[in-house]
Amino acid sequence: MQLTEKHKQYWRKNLSLTGALLVVWFVATFVVGWFARDLQGITLFGFPFSFYMGAQGALLIFMLLVGFYAYCMDKLDREYGVQEGSK
Repeated sequence: MQLTEKHKQYWRKNLSLTGALLVVWFVATFVVGWFARDLQGITLFGFPFSFYMGAQGALLIFMLLVGFYAYCMDKLDREYGVQEGSK
């Protein structure tokens, strides 16, 4: 099946969004952990930043990433007419 230009634009935007959110995920998961000792001096809600990120911060970021992805993809699907339930 040959992809139309509209399909190519849709997948380009989809991959761009996915790539950007993967960068945020990588930073929240690995970069903060890698620099945990350096981040001890920063406090957030009375806790060291690295402790807060490990205990709650990363989980909140992950939930926000999923919600943001769902919102953006729903908007993109509607823009290109490929939302669920469409014929």
